Amino acid sequence: ASDANHMQCELGILEDHSTHIYQIPEPIFRFRKRAGGNADRFNVALIIPTGIGADIGGHAGDGTPVARLIGRLSDTLITHPNVVNASDINEMPANTLYVEGSVLSRLLMGTVGLRPVRGNRVLLVIDDNLYPTFVNAAVNAVSAARSSYGLTCPKVIKLSPPLIMRSKYTESGSAVGEIENIEYLFQVLAEDRDLYDAVAISSVIGVPKTYHQEYFDRAGEMVNPWGGVEAMLTHAVSSVFNVPSAHSPMFESAEIANKDPGIVEPRLAAEAVSVTFLQCILKGLQRSPQIVTDETQFNQPDVLTAEDVSCLVMPDGCLGLPTLAALEQGIPVIAVRENKNLMRNDLTHLPWQPGQLHIVQNYWEAAGVLACLKAGIDPASVRRPLTRTEVEQRVFATDTAKAAE
Repeated sequence: ASDANHMQCELGILEDHSTHIYQIPEPIFRFRKRAGGNADRFNVALIIPTGIGADIGGHAGDGTPVARLIGRLSDTLITHPNVVNASDINEMPANTLYVEGSVLSRLLMGTVGLRPVRGNRVLLVIDDNLYPTFVNAAVNAVSAARSSYGLTCPKVIKLSPPLIMRSKYTESGSAVGEIENIEYLFQVLAEDRDLYDAVAISSVIGVPKTYHQEYFDRAGEMVNPWGGVEAMLTHAVSSVFNVPSAHSPMFESAEIANKDPGIVEPRLAAEAVSVTFLQCILKGLQRSPQIVTDETQFNQPDVLTAEDVSCLVMPDGCLGLPTLAALEQGIPVIAVRENKNLMRNDLTHLPWQPGQLHIVQNYWEAAGVLACLKAGIDPASVRRPLTRTEVEQRVFATDTAKAAE
C-alpha cells in the first residue's frame, strides 16, 4: 500500500549461514536504462502477482484465458507461472516465454535477457515423502510427460532431509512463508549443474489442515496459501543459479489427498482434480527461455531484452519492481481495475510520461488498448468526445525589443 506520505513494502530475504557453493546473486535493485524501444515486434509482458488474491489469475491457472487473449495480440507474450499454472493443465499460447517472476522483474529492470530455446533438460527435485504414493505419482508424472510430449528429464532427485516450507499470511493478508533446508537443494543444483537447463521442484508446503477444505469452501475468497511461499523459493533458485525454475506442492498425507472437496468454484477446479500438480510446471519449463546475464550478448538477434518489451499489462494497484521498472524504462503500462486484489496503490500518482499509463476497466478494454498500441495510434482517438488540440504560445524577445530595453 502507499499514499502521499508512506509506502508499506514487503520483501523476501535469502539468509545464508552455509559455506558458499554458489555465486551470490546480484542486488535486485540494479537497473540498466534501455536505450530505446524496438518497434520491429510487439512483445507484451503480462503480470498477475502471486499471493495477493487477484480475482483473475490468483487461483489455479485462471489467468490463462487472459494470456491466450493477449497472446493473440502479441508477437511474443512474456508471463510467469502464476498466470498459467493449473495443476495438470498448462494451456499457455505457443508464443509464450514462461519465466519465473523475479526473472521477469530483472528483464524489465534491464539486467537480463531471454533467449528462446527448442527444449530444456528439466531436472525434478522432490521431497522424500513419508508416503511413497506421492513419490511414485511424481515419477509417473515425469514419465507421462516424457511419453506424451517429449519432455527431457535427466533424473529425478529425492531430497533428504526435505525442504521445509511453511505458508504464512502477512498483516496485509498476502500469502508468503518461510523455507528451511534450502542449502541442501542448492548443493544438489550446484553439484549437477551440467545436467540440466531448468529446475522443477515438488515438495510439501505446511499449512493448517483446515486450509485444504476452507480454500474450496470459501469459493475463491481465500488468498491461495501455497503460492506465496512457492514464489519465494523459485525467486531464490532463479536468482542464485540463473536458470528457469518452478514449484508444485506435494500432498502431505493420504488423508488430505483422499478428501472429496465436492463440486468447487470453477477457478479452483484444476486443483481439485490433480494428484501431483506437476504437469503445468513440467510443460512450462520444457521451453522456458535461457536467462542471459552477459550484457555483451544483449544485442544478439535471438536475445529479447527490455528494449524489446512493448507493453506491460497488470492488475490495477500493483506497485513493485516491474511497475517501477516500466515507469523508468518508458514502457507503456495497462492497469486493469476489474482484477481486484489486496494491493492498495494509486498508480496515477507516479510520474508517468504523457500517454504511458492506461487505466482500463477489464481485459476486454486492455485488448483494445493493446491493439491501438500495436497499430501505433493513440487509444483516445477511437473514443468520443475527442479532447481539443492544445495550443501553447511561447513568446521570445526580438532583437529590436532587446535593443529598446
